[in-house]
Amino acid sequence: MDTGQSTIHTRGYFGIGIYGAKYGSNVGTLWRSAHLMQAGFIFTIGHRYTPVPSDTHKSWRQVPLFEYDTFDQFRAALPKGARLVGVELTGRSIPLPEYTHPACAVYLLGAEDHGLPQEVLDACDDVVQIPSANSLNVAVAGSIVAYDRLAKAAMHAQPHAPHE
Repeated sequence: MDTGQSTIHTRGYFGIGIYGAKYGSNVGTLWRSAHLMQAGFIFTIGHRYTPVPSDTHKSWRQVPLFEYDTFDQFRAALPKGARLVGVELTGRSIPLPEYTHPACAVYLLGAEDHGLPQEVLDACDDVVQIPSANSLNVAVAGSIVAYDRLAKAAMHAQPHAPHE
């Protein structure tokens, strides 16, 4: 039966999460997007939010949520070989359109009101930014990063038609 959804088969995996999430609706929205964009897991670090039912797809049945109290606890649980990719506007940020996603990645977004602290940014293997005129909502930013990864994987997975 065709469900209308396609799956892009790639090697590797990714997880995505928020450091210090302030609003439960953003966690729920990111969870839904993570499910739709084929993430392996999502996570929060030191959350400050109250959970709300914003996930109408019941993504929790497909994509696990890991909750960490501290960055150190999260860092100790990172999967072996995964690159930690911060999503933040800094002097070392790579524009997302130019970024080549690693096969195994964990994307970390900052809180809605504070972003990522410098010590967290220093621990990231890479930092990417989404070119925009203004700051984006954290769930929107995470959704864009997940989509970019999936879209680039799809481009590489498609056979190219021969030139005539």
